[in-house]
Amino acid sequence: MTDTKVKDWPENERPRERLIKYGAESLSDAHLLAIILRTGSGNKGVLSLSLELLDKFKGLRNIDTAPIAGLKSVEGLGIAKIAQIKAAFELGKRLMAESSDSEPIFSSSQSVFSYFAPRFKNLKKEVFICILLDAKNRMMEHKVSEGTLTNSLIHPREAFKEAIKESAASVIFVHNHPSGDPEPSKDDIAITERLKSAGDIIGINVLDHVIIGDGKYISLKEKGVL
Repeated sequence: MTDTKVKDWPENERPRERLIKYGAESLSDAHLLAIILRTGSGNKGVLSLSLELLDKFKGLRNIDTAPIAGLKSVEGLGIAKIAQIKAAFELGKRLMAESSDSEPIFSSSQSVFSYFAPRFKNLKKEVFICILLDAKNRMMEHKVSEGTLTNSLIHPREAFKEAIKESAASVIFVHNHPSGDPEPSKDDIAITERLKSAGDIIGINVLDHVIIGDGKYISLKEKGVL
């Protein structure tokens, strides 16, 4: 039945109708992808296209991180369908990161990890973020750098630029390790010490530097670096 049009399937087998009747959790990955893609291509039904996509990339995680060029290598996946897939994955990440409060409050390294871990999940590059905090630890966010982090790349001028502009009371730095291991490198420690010294000079307290890996994190404050 994978190569026939969905509209020709028995009604109780159609992915969209099954989702409405039984809930999204009752559908397989292939059927959920079929709903996102909506139609197949040529003689290839939408479910066949979904199954081929899952097989080629060995699951959802690799589909999420696949570059546009890689997805285009699947026959029947044009720019419109690729955009639908990327948008669906991004919405999922944003939902996971969404706090019950309109403004998240960071009272611990665990709360930083809980908020940012979904955002960093499956990223292939390191992203370094400065969290600007007011007197009540409510946040604004500023991306400082993207790419392999070195002591020369993370300059205090850039790291504190938005904090100074917004008169932040304090900051927390957070970045990811795409390897999944959050253990700090020598550069991570050197960067943290340099930023702490700069913060002391300009009067902005560096509360923590949280490194996020795959399902775990390390707080450099808790390790005694700050």
